[in-house]
Amino acid sequence: WCCSPGRRVQSSRLGPSPPRLLTEEEYRLQGEVETVKALEELRSFCQSPNFSAWTTVSRIQSPKRFAEFVAGASHVTPNEVSVHEREFGLDSLFIEEQLFEEEEEEEEK
Repeated sequence: WCCSPGRRVQSSRLGPSPPRLLTEEEYRLQGEVETVKALEELRSFCQSPNFSAWTTVSRIQSPKRFAEFVAGASHVTPNEVSVHEREFGLDSLFIEEQLFEEEEEEEEK
């Protein structure tokens, strides 16, 4: 390895530098982008001649919902979104904070 002034060369003994960690916003955005991409790939595969629709439909609980998804509908129902928001959304964080505050107050007594 040749080193020139102003140029940093990492030793191969140390191995590669650790990857940069994503911010919370970057992580959320990457999750959304990759989910949309994977759902589109799944739809595309389900519409291909290599896909065995009858075998798949015979194994799933809701063939109508699956057919709607393949045709372009959402992969989650409005009710599922609502339940998820209650359990994991901002409201759940507020409730969780209140529970922790109550526990701390009880421990102080």
